[in-house]
Amino acid sequence: MNRPTDVRSSMQRRPIHSVPIEKAKDPSRSIARLLPYLKSYKRQIGWVIVFIVLYTLLGLIGPYLMGVAIDIFIAEKDVAGLLRTALWMLLVYLLSNGLNVWANWIMARVSQFALRDLRRDLFDHLQAQSMSFFDTHSAGGLMSRLTNDIDAINQAISQNITSLIASTLSMGGIVVAMFVLDPWLALGSLLVIPIMAWFTRFVAKYTRRGFRELQKDLGELNAIAEESISGQKVVKAFQRNENVVAAFRKQNEAVYAAGVYANSYALLLMPLTQVLGNIFVIVLATLGGWLALQGLASVGMIATFINYGQNFVSPLRQIANLYNSIQAALAGAERVFEVIDNPPEIQDAPAAISLNEIRGDVLFKNVDFSYIPGRPIIKNTTIEAKAGQTIALVGPTGAGKTTIINLLNRFYEIQGGSISIDGHDIRSVKKADLRKSLGIVLQDTFLFSDTIMENIRYGRLDATDEECIQAAEMADADHFIRQLPHGYQTNLSERAGNLSQGQRQLIAIARAILADPAILILDEATSSVDTRTEARIQKSLLRLMKGRTSFVIAHRLSTIRDADKVVVINQGEVVEQGTHQELLDRRGFYHHLYISQFKGKAI
Repeated sequence: MNRPTDVRSSMQRRPIHSVPIEKAKDPSRSIARLLPYLKSYKRQIGWVIVFIVLYTLLGLIGPYLMGVAIDIFIAEKDVAGLLRTALWMLLVYLLSNGLNVWANWIMARVSQFALRDLRRDLFDHLQAQSMSFFDTHSAGGLMSRLTNDIDAINQAISQNITSLIASTLSMGGIVVAMFVLDPWLALGSLLVIPIMAWFTRFVAKYTRRGFRELQKDLGELNAIAEESISGQKVVKAFQRNENVVAAFRKQNEAVYAAGVYANSYALLLMPLTQVLGNIFVIVLATLGGWLALQGLASVGMIATFINYGQNFVSPLRQIANLYNSIQAALAGAERVFEVIDNPPEIQDAPAAISLNEIRGDVLFKNVDFSYIPGRPIIKNTTIEAKAGQTIALVGPTGAGKTTIINLLNRFYEIQGGSISIDGHDIRSVKKADLRKSLGIVLQDTFLFSDTIMENIRYGRLDATDEECIQAAEMADADHFIRQLPHGYQTNLSERAGNLSQGQRQLIAIARAILADPAILILDEATSSVDTRTEARIQKSLLRLMKGRTSFVIAHRLSTIRDADKVVVINQGEVVEQGTHQELLDRRGFYHHLYISQFKGKAI
């Protein structure tokens, strides 16, 4: 099948410091998109906010009580009053920390619920995507969005959102308390806040860009790793271990450079906030000392302000520490919503009809299709199959045979003409009903990491064990399955690596038999089995094909001699149609293909 070549940009990527960094999207949009996932848990979040407000207010009371103790009880040497104040301070801080723990616990649960919903929506949307989407998106990159990006959002919401809210409220509360206690001292001490705000905004701009690029590079690194691990047999067979390692190292360097860039800006916040925090305390001590000498402020008031100043810097440092995870979460959210916002290319029409019992008449009428605009793969193709007929599609490799089958399944949308079943254009039929009526055995067999029984049952989920075994018997798979350690309950490894290619093909055929479709598609269904096994499978397939419309793709032309119609395809066009003998008698393209396969043998 002809497909666009997927050239990985990761193989050509230069270190991040030598290329322009992709401009980040509006972070407020990502936040707005995340909020609906939290709205379902408004009640729990309401309690979290209440607890945060309470423990923030309690945190403001502590420094005030300290000032009262200095100005009243210490000055008057009232030990009893000092002890009472100390006990109140202990109670305040214990209650504040208890509420903090409770708020974090609730928020952790809420975040897991919300991320469960987000992960579900992302996976559901991936399942709804058309095949063209997966042609242009690597499996590793999509896995990275489901894992790394979702985990980045999880870190920000479950562990940091309460700290961020509490820190913001604490800073605001401290500013209000300072102005209530002494407006002039508050004004003089808060001169550093605009500097902090400007620098935080400056760093956030570049940090967000860096983390977005980091997440992107991580996705491409995962893609390389996933492909190389899945294709280990090919890697070792062609001795390409060094090439794979080189490609991984190159992309790993890109991830390293992106991580250095993003974290370098993010880590600037911490030391700077420490410097600004120290300046804040120095300003408070200097200004407060001068006011005390002038008789305009008490020692207790100055102590309260210095305590507030230290408490103001503490949440500011927390916010600086949170920037790494927050920016990574925003970058991850952007990447997740990029996929969710991508509409499936193929969707049911608003008035899509259902297909219940179908006869199996199939008509391709003047069909045009291309994977890439301007590069046609199927050109003005017309093929008709009457109910119960067997149609063989033959032609050289890359002629477009498998593409025709993909179009019948509506994996891709045609650009011209029409494809109909029983007179219904497949674009007007519900996709689920269309594919339910089609049974397919692909050239590239895919089995899941489950038992053999469940892999066969994948053809019809409500099938009994007996029906699955019967399907395996028809596919001539029962004998080898029963010889396995656990028979039908044998668990398959990833991609069924513990079976031979021929055994995998037999199970795939059993799965199609179990589905009992009205239209059967066999794409080189016996290409991976030996001649003896192929002969036995052909008998089973002939029984299965009886009474069904069947499309058979086969390179071994001897297997399609009994087809009702042979359709010869070359470079995306139908060049000949007819029975096997009719096409041989014409001595045209099919005759040439046949002779080339059986040269030196009697025809």
